[in-house]
Amino acid sequence: MTSVTVSPKFQVVIPKAVRESMGIVSGQKIQMLTYGDRIELIPIKPMKELRGFLKGIDTSVKREKDRL
Repeated sequence: MTSVTVSPKFQVVIPKAVRESMGIVSGQKIQMLTYGDRIELIPIKPMKELRGFLKGIDTSVKREKDRL
């Protein structure tokens, strides 16, 4: 586990190993959430990168009889 230090301006540096493993680049937006007693950072992917990520998904869903 890697630890970071909070600067006097409340800034932190994401360690290089974490940035590389998550594919985070300079200028990229990151969503920050609090969950219980922890902070979670979620990289926001550009829409162009998400295009086609559902290709090949199984769309056969068993539906109830009153649904089309």
